[in-house]
Amino acid sequence: MLLPRPTVRWRLTLLYSLLFLICGTALLAITYGLFANFAISPPKEPGNPTMVQVEMAMSSVRSNGLHRLQLYSGIALAIMTIVSIVLGWLLAGRVLAPLRTITATADRISDTNLHERLGMSGPRDELRLLADTIDRLLARLEAAFDAQRRFVANASHELRTPLAMMRTTLDVAIAKPGGVPAQTRELDAELRVDLDHADQLLESFLTLARAQNGQLDERNRVALEPLISSALSDRADQIAAKDLTIETDLDAVEVAGSPTLLGRMIENVIENAVRHTKPGGLVEIALASSDDRQARVVIASSGRLLDPGAVAQLAQPFKRLSQDRTRSQDGHGLGLSIVAAVAAAHGGQLDLHAPAEGGLQVNITLPAVSLPQLAQATQ
Repeated sequence: MLLPRPTVRWRLTLLYSLLFLICGTALLAITYGLFANFAISPPKEPGNPTMVQVEMAMSSVRSNGLHRLQLYSGIALAIMTIVSIVLGWLLAGRVLAPLRTITATADRISDTNLHERLGMSGPRDELRLLADTIDRLLARLEAAFDAQRRFVANASHELRTPLAMMRTTLDVAIAKPGGVPAQTRELDAELRVDLDHADQLLESFLTLARAQNGQLDERNRVALEPLISSALSDRADQIAAKDLTIETDLDAVEVAGSPTLLGRMIENVIENAVRHTKPGGLVEIALASSDDRQARVVIASSGRLLDPGAVAQLAQPFKRLSQDRTRSQDGHGLGLSIVAAVAAAHGGQLDLHAPAEGGLQVNITLPAVSLPQLAQATQ
């Protein structure tokens, strides 16, 4: 566990150090070999005891020198190996710095800021080519996302006309002089329910497209507490019919943004909690600010145990937890995706959790504007 994480920087550092160690060892071995084979042999005179003593002394000095050379070379090699590791670490960090920049920027870019680019400058080396390739990929993704959102918005607008014509046709048919049969009135009521559902679906498409495009036509100070109270009041009959217990803990928190989109966000998340909480269940709603910087809305509903992996995908369009939701006529699978898009358009985020005791917990964080700041701003 004490070993460093096997990153590319560490691998490059070890590679640099290993190459230095091999080259240094080879250099010292060559030097040692040359010195060991080099000997100064004085002219020999047979039977001269003095020369024999001189040769013995020189051999002793040579052996001692080789030993010292071997010792000092080993110490110098060990010191320079440590130095090479430090220098290799610094050099690897310098070489990989552009790659870290590319990774951090690519990780920050999402579907809400696809207009951002890496824009790496410098020589056209491998890293520059990689950055340019990612920029071209982001450009293609941005074009694809924009085309998808324009299609959704345009299709929603275009479909409103035939729906309005269908309503008009029903109005004409049901208003005929002399009255209409009861069976026709029942069919009219059923068709109007389906038309209302289609209108809600188209409105959800338009809201989702606006939020995903970041189109905030309004930038007002919006109090979240009245939005929550209004959404609960609008669903009072549904709450009473299911005998739900609603517990609220709401602080006075304001954010900057679009009242229309924020209201739709709060309505969707409360509607989701009320609709999918079983009769007799509990819904807890909390609104608070963190250091006057973030507004946090937490809505926890009781229920059965949910799969955390499936819960994490509920913010995607048309995602539901089970087939009973897919077949439900009360929802169309866009509620939480609209919540996520509206939160992102206001600089916040949506987090979904599956508590161990069951049910679903929805956390929404938004940049908050505290009341003291508002008072100072208006003075």
